[in-house]
Amino acid sequence: MEAIKGKIWRFGDNIDTDLIIAARYLNTSDPHELAKHVLEDADPDFVNKLSKGDIIVAGENFGCGSSREHAPIALKAAGVAAVVAKSFARIFYRNAFNMGLPIFELKEVDKLEQGEIISIDLNGGKIQTKDEDFNFSPIPPFMQELLKEGGLIPYAKEKMKEGK
Repeated sequence: MEAIKGKIWRFGDNIDTDLIIAARYLNTSDPHELAKHVLEDADPDFVNKLSKGDIIVAGENFGCGSSREHAPIALKAAGVAAVVAKSFARIFYRNAFNMGLPIFELKEVDKLEQGEIISIDLNGGKIQTKDEDFNFSPIPPFMQELLKEGGLIPYAKEKMKEGK
């Protein structure tokens, strides 16, 4: 998978799944409908400011709360290219990869600034800013395959076509 490059949008600690996509919108699972409301309770104008390929940077415990898959689906459909956080809730971590949303744990997220352009090298385990490089544990090859295929279901469909 090639590098991800985008503008940073900063959020704090404990961004829960209800903040990512509020429960009042869960009467649909249509990704395009969900995308219209991503993070609106944190920033009502967020989806209008977000550009395809932008990156969310957050603190600890991103994606805590419910186990709903709607949260990574909404982020991905809104055009978020990746999420970088100090830590992720375990179920969100799993759901993100299953839905094909790249996420990265980085302890030094406080050094990444709103509006800054960063580049994420999945294979090399490196996040680059204009001034500094940060290392993270590279994503295992299998999980990179999930991301490349767009998530677990597209990955499984491809493997079934290949007879595996």
